[in-house]
Amino acid sequence: MTVARTVLVTGGNRGIGFAIAEEFVALGHRVAVTARSGDGPAGTMTVRADVTDATSIDAAFTSIEAELGPVEVVVANAGITRDMLLMRMSDSDFTDVVDTNLSGAFRVVKRASKGMLKARFGRIVLVSSVVGLLGSAGQVNYSASKSGLIGLARSVTRELGSRGITANVIAPGFIETDMTAELSETQQADYLKSIPAARFATPQEVARVITWLASDDAAYISGAVIPVDGGLGMGH
Repeated sequence: MTVARTVLVTGGNRGIGFAIAEEFVALGHRVAVTARSGDGPAGTMTVRADVTDATSIDAAFTSIEAELGPVEVVVANAGITRDMLLMRMSDSDFTDVVDTNLSGAFRVVKRASKGMLKARFGRIVLVSSVVGLLGSAGQVNYSASKSGLIGLARSVTRELGSRGITANVIAPGFIETDMTAELSETQQADYLKSIPAARFATPQEVARVITWLASDDAAYISGAVIPVDGGLGMGH
């Protein structure tokens, strides 16, 4: 990006979200993160917020706008998993995951769009997953929530595209984070067999694709799903 922007990363206190916030800071942007607990990386403003609560999101944006200016780039990264086979999955296992991962992104994007429409500029990046398109046994809730982000981004593109606002989806595969570290060596080896690149990604590799999508270089890309998965899903 040629100019410093005000960036918000939801769930920026750990894992991929933390790396995304770090990368934007390194490029000289004004960066805020939302977190339910913990803090974002050095150089960021951490705001307590819960994406399942619209009032909490509104308050977070209001304090970020007062401190850093209107949000120009939003990365909807906050998400949860509650893996369970379909037959054992409760209604709340399903709705809680969808409410955080999909409805949470909707709330954040809706609030961000106010300032973006006024500025006639905006970059919206939704963090999906390779399983949003491939599916995954035991992840009916997570997979459904992540594929829903694609419809969200594409509809936002059609609504707001003429106002200098882009909305894109990034679909990471297996990333070296706390979550993959918990897998057994056997599980890790099994997953690696299905990845043409034969390795997991670093969080930085995902973050750098996001900073590029938010840059002026990607101004004519909108409604796209960009896989960062070493060839695991190949965008399908």
